[in-house]
Amino acid sequence: MKKKKSELLTEVELEFMNELWAIGEGTVRDVLDRLPQERALAYTSGATILRILEQKEFVTSRKSGKSHIYRPTLAKDTYQTRSLKDLSMKLFDDTPASLVARLVNDDALTEEALGQIRALVDRRLKNDSG
Repeated sequence: MKKKKSELLTEVELEFMNELWAIGEGTVRDVLDRLPQERALAYTSGATILRILEQKEFVTSRKSGKSHIYRPTLAKDTYQTRSLKDLSMKLFDDTPASLVARLVNDDALTEEALGQIRALVDRRLKNDSG
């Protein structure tokens, strides 16, 4: 029986995907070398995580000598959109405005960040109406 592939990543899978997105493609060693030293993951653990990502169809691999070269199968922004839609649906009753309201009401948000958000919203409204 084939296991249903997950649409979302676990925390450690996301950590590995972020490194692959940053470098474009790489071996297990390439990814492990980019992780913080305190992670100290064994090579076999890294290989297992990348194999799982391949089974979930988040990466593909090709053989190069004795190594496998892994490459993401979807863009980071595509995954970000998928994750935000899931978060909005599950935590904010499928109401994106509630998600944004929670974000902009965060006291830690700087004036500069609020200005950037306003500019993005203004640009989107202008593009949608123009």
